[in-house]
Amino acid sequence: MAELFTKLGPLALKNPIVVAAGTFGYGIEFQDFVDLSQLGAVITKTLTLAPRAGNPAPRVVETPAGMLNAVGLQNVGIDEFAQTTWPQLQKFDVPMIISVAGFKPSEYAELVERAAVLKPNAIELNLSCPNVEHGPGARCFAQSAEMTTEVLTLCRSRTTLPLLAKLSPEVADLPAIAKAALAAGADILSLINTIPGMVIDVKTRKPILSNVTGGLSGPAIRPIAVRCIWEVYQATKAPILGLGGVLSGRDALELILAGAAAVGVGTASFWNPQAAAIILRELADFVTREDVSIKDMIGKVEGKKS
Repeated sequence: MAELFTKLGPLALKNPIVVAAGTFGYGIEFQDFVDLSQLGAVITKTLTLAPRAGNPAPRVVETPAGMLNAVGLQNVGIDEFAQTTWPQLQKFDVPMIISVAGFKPSEYAELVERAAVLKPNAIELNLSCPNVEHGPGARCFAQSAEMTTEVLTLCRSRTTLPLLAKLSPEVADLPAIAKAALAAGADILSLINTIPGMVIDVKTRKPILSNVTGGLSGPAIRPIAVRCIWEVYQATKAPILGLGGVLSGRDALELILAGAAAVGVGTASFWNPQAAAIILRELADFVTREDVSIKDMIGKVEGKKS
């Protein structure tokens, strides 16, 4: 029988397949396509203090082996979510992780306080959305160890719930920022977020996205995600939620071997709303066929960097 159980830091998951923030709505939108209770965990769409309309259209464009998005954190806000959406999510027997994002450290702290009242299984701090401005001197909080530390320290003081720090790959020394996040109170690292990119209409000579740039996701970034996960795991041995271009069970295993204890399915859900369930089946088939367990494969890639 397939042994899919995994521990993502303090979270015990029946399997390692998690749906990533921003790609699965708030969770309830996909209930007709995927049995949410079969998943390892559900991460909600990232929430802010006030409702956000996001960036103007066009804000999504396909690219070879992926897509660019500049949605800009469109969401209903934490209060509306708590009143209307959260009660609907309670019927599912699956760990729920609320994702939040602020525009200054105090906003993160307030969001964590409000989210903690709902008693989710964990809270993800989106420190690395590339489509919004986050603070002086940095495109996003996760590009500065000091800002990452400030946000995590404040948030850690407001709750005892597990905290995930979602970091950016667009830094010179990702392990150093990961260590800063862990030292300031993060229990789990989410790696990686999208990578800024740009597409130009050669006829009009203008960017296709109204925001000019957007976050690249999909299979195009998977090798980067694998490298980032591997580097951070080698440096920290921290619990990692791996994200980036997972389309199959084989892809999920690659991230697990690099060091991820669980794997987020993101862009694949846009292409096929049943993607997470399909990936889970493929992963279970591999584990059964090879007579291995997920926990025995975490970080077990062989070979060293020369």
